[in-house]
Parts: sequence; C-alpha cells; structure tokens
Amino acid sequence: MTMTKLTALALSTALATSAAFAESHGGMDRTGWPESFTVGTASQGGTFFAYGSGWANLVAEELGISGGAEVTGGPMQNMALVHTGEAQFGMTTMGPARESLQGTNPIAPGLQMTNACAMFPMYQTPFSITTLGASGITAISEIPDGARIGFGPAGSTSDTYFPAMMETLGVNFDRRNGGWDDLGGQLQDGLLDVIAFAAGVPVPAVSQLEVQTDINIIEFTPEEQQQIIDAFPVSAYSINAGVYGTLDHDARSVAMWNFAIANCDLPESFVYAVVDVVMSDHERMMGIHAASRETLPENWDKNTVMMWHPGAARWFTENAGATIAADMIHGG
Repeated sequence: MTMTKLTALALSTALATSAAFAESHGGMDRTGWPESFTVGTASQGGTFFAYGSGWANLVAEELGISGGAEVTGGPMQNMALVHTGEAQFGMTTMGPARESLQGTNPIAPGLQMTNACAMFPMYQTPFSITTLGASGITAISEIPDGARIGFGPAGSTSDTYFPAMMETLGVNFDRRNGGWDDLGGQLQDGLLDVIAFAAGVPVPAVSQLEVQTDINIIEFTPEEQQQIIDAFPVSAYSINAGVYGTLDHDARSVAMWNFAIANCDLPESFVYAVVDVVMSDHERMMGIHAASRETLPENWDKNTVMMWHPGAARWFTENAGATIAADMIHGG
C-alpha cells in the first residue's frame, strides 16, 4: 500500500473515530465550553469525595478537558459554590438543596441559590451509626447521656440532619465535627464514642475501621425508623449485609437522595456531554464506587426539588424517556 493510501486510510479512520466520538457526546459543539472544570465534593474519607473524584476524572478523560475534584464542606457548600460559579459542578443532597433554594443555607442565609441546577441522579445517602465493639453500644437507646458523637464536617448533610434526628430519638450528646477520616481515627483512639455518618455505602472510613478493629454498625428499630421518616425528608432504607464484613444481616436505616449539580449558566452542549459520559458507562461508574449501582437513568425522577439544567433535561428526555415539565427546566 502506498504512503498516500496509508495517509488517506489513517485520515479516514481518524475522521470516523472523531465523528463517532462527537455523535456519542451530543455532537460535541464546544461553543462556550470552559477550559477546565471543578467538581465540589466533601471531605476525604467520605463517599462524596471518592465518587466525585472518580466521575470528574472519567469526564476529563472522555471529553479531553482538564478537570478534577475539590475537597469542600459538602452539600451545603457545594450548592453555594455552584450557584456562584466558583465550581462548575458539585454534588448535593435533596434536603440541603431544598434549604439552599429556600434561602436557609447557613453559609449564606437569605440567598436563594437558584443558579445551581440538577444534572444527574447519584445514589441514596443512608444515615448510619458506628461504634467500637469494645464500647458495648449496640442500639441507639444504649448511647449514654453526653456521648461524644462525630457528625462529619460542619454544614454537611450529616451535620445538618443527624443531630436533630438524635435529639428526636431522645439522645443527649456532645456534638463534634470533622472530616470522616479524622473522626474515624478519633473513634479508634477513644476520643469519640459514636460516629454518625450520612454518606453513600460503603463509607471508606468505616470500611477502613472494620479492617483495623471490631466495630458495631447500629441499625434503627422499626419504631425509630418510622419516627425519623415522619419528621424528616427521608425514606426507609436497608444497608445490605454484603456492604460491610461486620454486618450479618441487612441493617434498617433511612436515606436521602443525592444529585450531581451544574451551574445553570454552563453551555447546554457541555452539560449534555458530561451527563452522557456518566450515565452511558455504568460499568466504569461501578468501578469508581459501589454506590454507583443507583446511578441509573431511570432514577431521574428522584429530583423533586431543583430546576434541571437544559442539557441534562435533554439527555434524560432523549435517552431515558423522562417527562420533565418545562417549568422544571432552567430558562424553560
């Protein structure tokens, strides 16, 4: 084969590959795309950071654009960062999203963070309680008065809701905050009595703990579960026994849905392409974190709070049979 034919063949192959790549990502109209992007996550050791770092790297690789995750204070701060455009993307939970839209986000009281739009469903965040096996605490009712409880980073979903849940269940405690890795270390060192996690399972810090020492993962009783469901924006949830080696049965819990969010002013084609990368490769997402088992197109309807980004709304309408009302799409 002559050099001319080889060159033509290579060019033809490259063009075909580029065309297929472009077609698979919404035509790849890059008008107005940022040169790089940031995904607001949470503290290291938590599921948000592991999951967010993973999909940020996946998107950067597939779209050929620089991007990555940033450690933040979690859902409340992410709503603020994405609303202002300091972060292009972030991850939040339905409760904090609702509070942020209503102007009751403690980071900026009175500011309605309406420029953060829904992008794609992530997973449910279960609320789970962990103690050391040596503590003898095996039920919520056994948590002693004045127990030192770590609730995660200040302003996180866990810190926003779990203390109120504990109070509802009659637990008196000394409230502590910090990153999940730090709190796990404090529990192991005897500086905390309990850690109360709101994070996708398996929580990396808990998985690390059970490798190093004996722990108890405490479930809600049926009565406690119903009491919390009646008082908070959560639903019933079971932590599968296969998630942690410590569990020998499914653990009763409650959970709240998480969504990835995008600044509403980002180009429609960019957000469409990002959603396409994440939602079209479930196998790779599962390789990032087991919580991705719920990152499925059919879970689009779990957003009942935020306006949709037009690019995301178009993807779910075209690829998941979504029926999103025009008044739920930003600018619609």
